[in-house]
Amino acid sequence: MEKFTKLTGVAAPLPMINVDTDMIIPKQFLKTIKRTGLGKNLFDEMRYDDNGNEVPDFVLNKPAYRNAQILVTGENFGCGSSREHAPWALLDFGIRAIIAPSFADIFYNNCFKNGILPIRLPQEQVDKLMEDAERGANATVTVDLENQVITGPDGGSISFEIDPFRKHCLMEGLDDIGLTLQKDDKIASFEQKLGREQPWATPAGNAPAA
Repeated sequence: MEKFTKLTGVAAPLPMINVDTDMIIPKQFLKTIKRTGLGKNLFDEMRYDDNGNEVPDFVLNKPAYRNAQILVTGENFGCGSSREHAPWALLDFGIRAIIAPSFADIFYNNCFKNGILPIRLPQEQVDKLMEDAERGANATVTVDLENQVITGPDGGSISFEIDPFRKHCLMEGLDDIGLTLQKDDKIASFEQKLGREQPWATPAGNAPAA
């Protein structure tokens, strides 16, 4: 997982509440088990018309926001089903941080597991960042995870809270597999001990030498 320390990028405004995971990545695109390739179908039903043509008015189709890395949106973002394809699609598009008043719990947790920083802020602060994001190409925002500060295009700053363990994992680029591999020595030691004491519990051919 790519480390997240400090991000400076264009923030795209999506002033909608209750954006569910089917809106983020519709069900017909859930056949893949790969984390890549879903970005082109992010918000598919809002980005494209029935003929597959881009909807010019949708924010991510506007030239200023095609390379947005930050999304500023409304409350209860990521509600609905628990599909992990939703953060996969956001990340594949290039979104690394999402700012909202609230998130659905499962989506919120899945973001951290996939290298996306979800930031909860009071509504009035989200409204200010939404105004900043509406500046188009000038909507450049910096998210400093180490210092837990968001800096807007005018230089104003907003502090945010984050669980220390989740912060550590993002800054070190540790997903669930990475966390497990940190204990590789202890796992190997346990397997060797198990092989000596309970050889019947060790897969055939893998028992350690006496």
